[in-house]
Amino acid sequence: MNQITKKKLEKYFSITGEALDAAKVSGNRLPEMQLQREDFLDMIERYYSDAQHFAKNADDVNAFAALNYAHGWLDAGARLGLFDVHDSRLFTVD
Repeated sequence: MNQITKKKLEKYFSITGEALDAAKVSGNRLPEMQLQREDFLDMIERYYSDAQHFAKNADDVNAFAALNYAHGWLDAGARLGLFDVHDSRLFTVD
């Protein structure tokens, strides 16, 4: 499939939103890196917000791209230990 359908976009909004919520409430395996954790969360929230803006304006390609950037930051934060998460459905961990 080489199209960004509404169904696919909804799926990725759901997964990324769920992962963002999990990251926010998670612990931090590297407490000495609290500033980096906050920076990651800021970037993730900005990309997620951008995705919502693009979707609202029927720009599905950029919405999908922004969601992928947001989720990339989520995965990177999880791999670095900034988010103490253990859900391989939402993150590339475990």
